[in-house]
Amino acid sequence: MKKFAKVISLVLALVLVLSLAASATADGFRTLDEVKASGKLVIGLFSDKKPFGYIDENGEYQGYDVYLAKRLAADLGVELEAVSVDAPNRIEFLQSNKVDIILANFTYTAERAEQVDFALPYMKVALGVVSPDAALITDVEQLKGKKLIVSKGTTAETFFEKEYPEVELVKFDSYTEAYIALLDGRGDALSTDNTEVLAWAIENPGFSVGIESLGSLDSINPAVTKGNETLLAWINEEIEKLGEENFFHADYEATLRETYGENADADSLVVEGGKIE
Repeated sequence: MKKFAKVISLVLALVLVLSLAASATADGFRTLDEVKASGKLVIGLFSDKKPFGYIDENGEYQGYDVYLAKRLAADLGVELEAVSVDAPNRIEFLQSNKVDIILANFTYTAERAEQVDFALPYMKVALGVVSPDAALITDVEQLKGKKLIVSKGTTAETFFEKEYPEVELVKFDSYTEAYIALLDGRGDALSTDNTEVLAWAIENPGFSVGIESLGSLDSINPAVTKGNETLLAWINEEIEKLGEENFFHADYEATLRETYGENADADSLVVEGGKIE
């Protein structure tokens, strides 16, 4: 009888261990305390979307999103580990726990919110369309029967597939590939966030943003793995505190002002304290 009881106890203990292991595997993400204990914060960033996330001539990450990433790591008292992501794999990198946070011009959508947890916004954005000056697209109706370049996994792809299915989309995995395709004439225009196409057109003579705002006004938010409540709560607290010092306006001045020019209105882009006004 004692031997039987011992066997039962061992079986129950094994079930408990397996259950805990399965739970840890299911969660997988690192909590706030685990990030602190590790001494590093792993953040997914764009490496080819200037001026928001890119790698400079010295091999260093720079840009509006990167400026925030560096501050988050500093305030947490850990090192920043930057991981390059593309638009299509942002959600996958969170779900597979390759990164703790995504800060890669990640637009909030209800569909994405079912797969990841979004923190408070720090930018506002709509879609824009850039095209050659010689054949400038100024109205979305002009895109019918033409080729529109988009990056996979972006709100531009989703918007045009839903609202304008008659527009032929030419899709690429990365922003670099997409812009090269536009330069090469493999499409009539390119659509992505208006903040991005405006910046790109300034640096590429011969191209202009004929449609500056398309679709709804959206927000750009940090994102964490679904269910990572401790890290999410900390990010939200950080964004609120940073708003008290006008951090994101300082970020704009440091990373975006040179691109957009002295007459550009930072308030049209910047969100302070997580509150869109």
